[in-house]
Amino acid sequence: MNLNKNLLILGAGQYGQVAKEVAESMGCFEKIAFLDDKSEAAIGKLSEYEKFVTEYSYAFVAIGNADLRLSYIQKLEEACFRIAILVSPKAYVSPSAQLMKGTIVEPLAVVNANSSVCIGVYVCAGSIVNHNSLVGDGCQLDCGSVVGSNVVLLAKTKLECNEVFDKNRAEIALRCPPESYKFEDGV
Repeated sequence: MNLNKNLLILGAGQYGQVAKEVAESMGCFEKIAFLDDKSEAAIGKLSEYEKFVTEYSYAFVAIGNADLRLSYIQKLEEACFRIAILVSPKAYVSPSAQLMKGTIVEPLAVVNANSSVCIGVYVCAGSIVNHNSLVGDGCQLDCGSVVGSNVVLLAKTKLECNEVFDKNRAEIALRCPPESYKFEDGV
């Protein structure tokens, strides 16, 4: 398999533009292009991703809808793309934190010690994932939002701008971790 350093971004809208700028700031991709059904800037339609697998080794899904985002991540992986993790050089990600495929960490965001950010998560500008937390697949943490320490944010949850999700919030009972999960065991 011939790996190149080219990135294909699915979605050329607002999420795609942010993903492109973060990818450019990382300085590791030689070529970046879009697939989109409605953009003239795109080199093809979303459904045509398989045609580009030899020219683009890496792919990133920049679509706001969590179900579509996770579905495309799976399809791209099955088509032999490597799913990129995009991290702004102006963000802080702890060496003990875990970021999974398809995640973006935008400028001034923090992913703190022993936290796990699962598949296809948007950690938007200025948001914080505090220590020992787990952010489920497909979540979106809008600008300035906070995931407190020692909590589990269920898959596909969207925190609005400046929203705080921590163990003191009333809805924590609705979003509690499975009984088999113990924070003292780590993530």
